[in-house]
Amino acid sequence: MLGQIILLATAAFFNLLVFVHAQEIDTYDLLMPNVWPHSDELYLCTPIRISPRTSYYITGFKPNATMHTAHHMLLYGCSEPGSNDSVWSCGEMQSNGVDQIYNTANPCRAGSQIVYAWAKDAPSLQLPEGVGFLIGKDSPIKYLVLQVHYMHKFPVGKTDNSGVFLKYTKTRMPRQAGVILLGTGGVIPAHAVEHMETACTMREDKVLHPFAFRTHTHGLGTVVSGYVVHQKESGDVWSLLGKKNPQLPQMFYPILDTSPIKQGDVLAARCTMNNTRSHTVSIGSTNNDEMCNFYLMYWVENDTPLEQKYCFTPGPPYYYWTQARENFNRIPDLEASTL
Repeated sequence: MLGQIILLATAAFFNLLVFVHAQEIDTYDLLMPNVWPHSDELYLCTPIRISPRTSYYITGFKPNATMHTAHHMLLYGCSEPGSNDSVWSCGEMQSNGVDQIYNTANPCRAGSQIVYAWAKDAPSLQLPEGVGFLIGKDSPIKYLVLQVHYMHKFPVGKTDNSGVFLKYTKTRMPRQAGVILLGTGGVIPAHAVEHMETACTMREDKVLHPFAFRTHTHGLGTVVSGYVVHQKESGDVWSLLGKKNPQLPQMFYPILDTSPIKQGDVLAARCTMNNTRSHTVSIGSTNNDEMCNFYLMYWVENDTPLEQKYCFTPGPPYYYWTQARENFNRIPDLEASTL
């Protein structure tokens, strides 16, 4: 049957994706296997192993979730998954401690990269024509791991199958998609507005064509902005890639400046945080903590995506653009923090 997918269970309880008689575009349902979120602020992960005999290209994502159930979802590409279990407890970017029901591990044991992210009832995402995320035989992505953050526990007996429907093809795409995640650590003082900033110089000899961006904070974020900085003798040129209120649906939005990003250019991001609480708030994985993330999605022509998948700094009070090694000038201070 066209589009039929056979799931072969392995001894490690993984699912092996085998695409039989695949048509040009097909769909795979990557969903939580009716899990029970038994506690507040629980992160759960479930993996699929990609068939090592064939290369596939993911061309679109359709979420199967609501913000009333899932705080957010991340789709990781891994060379090795964090666990051999069919479901495990996993924190955001790191292990989140001991769980009484599920074993605890990171989403990936090796080769971690972000492929897709969703929150706040964001709609589907279709990649541009000829663009796809390469997975399987000719890719370092040998597994996909779905992570769902459940903010509130479920009653006994109630389960969940949130996840994402993946559009894929075996047809070779001339443009490979990639994601680089910019973020920070740091703290936000009580009753204060704080800027959480990060920046990284592109060291690899590649040409990136940005086409989408996504912002993510928890409740204190008011504006998240991302830039590419061209450093010239006459002064820095800050080109806005995109900015959004992170309290709106956290979808991937079209990029504002699609000019190619080249070796030597600098990617930079700022999250403006307004802490109205009477205590300091730190970066962390729960809804009582904060996060500062700017996702940049791009494609490369007849090339492989960046080896660098993440761009993180310690954040305030240890890092600001004004103290960066790039010695920035002409920082768009007002523009970066207003909509």
